[in-house]
Amino acid sequence: MSSQPQAHRGPRRRIILGLGGAMIALAGCASQDGLAEQAKAGDDKNYIAGDGSVNEYPPESRGSRVSLEGQLFNGEKVSAQDWAGKVVVLNFWYAACAPCRVEAPDLAALHIEFKDKGVLFYGVNVRDDAATSEAFERTFNVQYPSFDDSDGGVLLAMTEYVPPRAVPTTLVLDTEGRVSARILGVSQKGTLKALITSAATGS
Repeated sequence: MSSQPQAHRGPRRRIILGLGGAMIALAGCASQDGLAEQAKAGDDKNYIAGDGSVNEYPPESRGSRVSLEGQLFNGEKVSAQDWAGKVVVLNFWYAACAPCRVEAPDLAALHIEFKDKGVLFYGVNVRDDAATSEAFERTFNVQYPSFDDSDGGVLLAMTEYVPPRAVPTTLVLDTEGRVSARILGVSQKGTLKALITSAATGS
């Protein structure tokens, strides 16, 4: 198997030590992407459990720059082209997802910690309406915006690179717009912080 983080190609199994003191086990090839199948079907998305695996891709194996566009709940249209030179965190979620609620405070705190360093955070909400999304954001003090991805457009775009296979899934994009890391399931604060720092430093 190739280590290229692109569609139909999974990363090799390996271990990375020492990212901010964290030990990160990298998963092997994942099974069929059920979340993407739901998006293609266009029906209600159900919770698909992540296994907690963390994939970090070395710079030479990150594939091509991500290309996507979508609309935030506030009506603003956003394209990956707007992110040139920035580290970007994409978190796939919805309000009734219990693991999403578990990780929300840590994501909110990391956004505040990194926002003055130019790191961009976006939620990708796969099923809620604006009112439900806003209520969740108020509850957990989430200050970054979310895509209204009820049509699955952003999710399907990402399957061409490193597919989200669970809710929640968190992707980190490096300053060249390539996927540098993926977390399936709940993001641990220390691990995600280490992955963001690694993407920002180009390692």
